[in-house]
Amino acid sequence: MLIVVVPIFILVPWVLWRYRRGGRGAYRPDWDFSWGNEAVLWGVPIVLIIVLSSALWAHAHKYDPFRPLGADPLEIEVVSLDWKFLFIYPQQGIATVDYLALEQDRPVRLKLTSGTVMQSFMIPQLAGQIYTMAGMTTQLNLLADRAGEYLGRNTQYNGNGFATQSFRTAVMPKSQFDNWVHNTQKKEQTLDLTAYEEMLKPSIEHAPRYFGTVEAGLFDHVLASFTSGHSHSNGRAAEVISEREHHPYTSHKGAEQ
Repeated sequence: MLIVVVPIFILVPWVLWRYRRGGRGAYRPDWDFSWGNEAVLWGVPIVLIIVLSSALWAHAHKYDPFRPLGADPLEIEVVSLDWKFLFIYPQQGIATVDYLALEQDRPVRLKLTSGTVMQSFMIPQLAGQIYTMAGMTTQLNLLADRAGEYLGRNTQYNGNGFATQSFRTAVMPKSQFDNWVHNTQKKEQTLDLTAYEEMLKPSIEHAPRYFGTVEAGLFDHVLASFTSGHSHSNGRAAEVISEREHHPYTSHKGAEQ
C-alpha cells in the first residue's frame, strides 16, 4: 500500500512546484508518449499483483483446513445438533457431548457433518470457522501446541438455543489425555443408534456428557440418514425436523434458517 501511496504524496508537491510555482517545466505541446511513464504506470501495479498473488497462493494452501499437519493424527468425528455438539473418537471408541479433549502437540483431524440444519463450527483460539451441512462431510485439521481450555461454539444462527450452543475444548499433555480416555472408557453409557436418535431431539445441554462405548459406523449412519435408499433413516430425520419446528426453544424463523 505504501508503494502506491508514498509516491503520490511526494510527486504531487513536486509537480505543483515544478510546473506552477517554479515555472521550470518544459512546454511540449506535441508530447503524447513516454516509455518511462508507461513502464512505471503499468510495471509497478503488475509487480504488486504478482507479489500479492504469490503470497495469497502460498498462504491459501498453507492454511487449507484439509491439509494434514503431521503423521498419526487424532481422529475425531463431529456432529452438530440442536443445540449441542457430538464428538466421536473412533480410535478410542468413546464419545462426548459439548466437551472436546485434545492431545497437546498432536495433529488433529476433525471430520464434520450436521445432524440437522446447517451450522458453523469454530474454536477461535485454535482453528477457523467451517460450516457443517446435513448429508455432507468436511474436514478441519488443527494442532494445539499450548495446554489449556478454549471456548468453541456454533456461529450460525439455528434457533433460540443458539445462544447457549458452545463447548469446552481441553488441550492436555499426552499422559493426561491417555488418563482421560481411560477414565471415559469406564463410563457405563453407550452411544448407539437409539441413543443418537434420542439425542437428535432439540435440547440445551447444561453439562458435558460422556459415553464409554460407541456403536461402530454411527457417523456413517448420520450421513446416510440424509441420502436416498435409507427410508427408515430419512423418516427419522423428517420427524426430528418436525419436532424441531414445534420445540419451545425454536422460533419459526430459526426453523426456516
